[in-house]
Amino acid sequence: MHAFHYRDGELQCEQVRLSDLAEKFETPLFVYSAGTILDHYHRLDSALAALDHMICYAVKANSNRSILHLLANAGAGFDIVSGGELFRVITAGGDPRKCTFAGVGKSAEEINYALDQRVFSFNVESEAELDFIERIARRKKLRAPIALRINPDVDPHTHKYISTGSHENKFGIELQRATDVYARASHLPNIEIVGVQMHIGSQITDAEPFAAAVRKVAPFARELKTKYNIGFFSIGGGLGIVYESSVASGDKSWWNDQPNKTADAGAHRTLSIQDYVDSITPPLRELGLRILLEPGRLLVGNAGVLLARVRYLKHSGSKQFAIVDAGMNDLIRPALYHSYHEIVPVTEPTAGTAAEPMDVVGPVCESGDFFAVDRPMPPLKDGDLVAVMSAGAYGMAMASNYNSRPFPAEVLVEGARCALVRERQTWEDLVRGEQAELNWVDPQQSV
Repeated sequence: MHAFHYRDGELQCEQVRLSDLAEKFETPLFVYSAGTILDHYHRLDSALAALDHMICYAVKANSNRSILHLLANAGAGFDIVSGGELFRVITAGGDPRKCTFAGVGKSAEEINYALDQRVFSFNVESEAELDFIERIARRKKLRAPIALRINPDVDPHTHKYISTGSHENKFGIELQRATDVYARASHLPNIEIVGVQMHIGSQITDAEPFAAAVRKVAPFARELKTKYNIGFFSIGGGLGIVYESSVASGDKSWWNDQPNKTADAGAHRTLSIQDYVDSITPPLRELGLRILLEPGRLLVGNAGVLLARVRYLKHSGSKQFAIVDAGMNDLIRPALYHSYHEIVPVTEPTAGTAAEPMDVVGPVCESGDFFAVDRPMPPLKDGDLVAVMSAGAYGMAMASNYNSRPFPAEVLVEGARCALVRERQTWEDLVRGEQAELNWVDPQQSV
């Protein structure tokens, strides 16, 4: 399903013109399609019909409460990695009893809060964390539900910064060590063993790493079911999306159920949801366990764009630059990962318009502040609107106030209507909580 399309020469999100949103809410602006998010969720849910399953949306991909509310109403659970994410889920109407709590460095405050809210499970990443959770649960006279995060040591063939399933990563417990750790956990009176979990990485575009990891851990899950009567096997998330959308040419092949498309060295080929499910289902069907999945990017990545306006055009030698009002502080993926995002003009180029190489850059004082380098682009002029596609995941969630730039606004579109779901920050917001005139205190004095 493609929510962003040209109609009458204007790029739209569902039935709303992006130019109208830019006029009403200004730029830079994140725009999300509610219909696309729900469509992706229901496609995955339907493909998994043969398995007892629960889809736990990875909140870190996009934590706006409007999106959490949308998915909670659709029946989703949530994969959280902080107490703040749990708080967001709860205030958005999500059920904490459908939340799995991951992360290698959970604090005492976060664990206490999660126990009070009765989360579904803690994904335990180390023996030290297991002991820490047990001590807190003992003080509260509770039993903490846990699943060890198993490190299957499978190469996911993705960027090294988002690979999480090999022995070189900080995540999880080695499979060969897990038997002993589970045995130890079974003797801790305030620990309840409820499942097993794994996650090998993000933006994975080949089914084989998923299938290999499932094949490797499924026999261990069967053993745990026999020994400890576990109820679930969480296979993580990580299914990649297509970042080469080809919306400008009218080619709709970027949706995951369509053939693979790779037209740029930075673009990512992907696999269909059905191919992914078919690859992992055989070893899971016979386990008799509930299967948990933790997709993030898959549900929201292609459901959002970052809308920006061209401020200046600049020529420097053989280089041409389009300087836009969005920057790396708004969408850091190109600078951090050298990730590809398609960039298209909001006004549709006329047929036969010649493209020319251009760097699309932001106003941040860093040479790494770019969205595209030597990218063939149709001619642009000052004031033109462009859409950075596939910005629904790890865009606003990773944004910062670097260079004292306020956070952009966020808008959710549903059909022909829209809602402002995050106000644009003001300059006053940037300094709220800071002190210029200092109130010095003695740190040894009690408050």
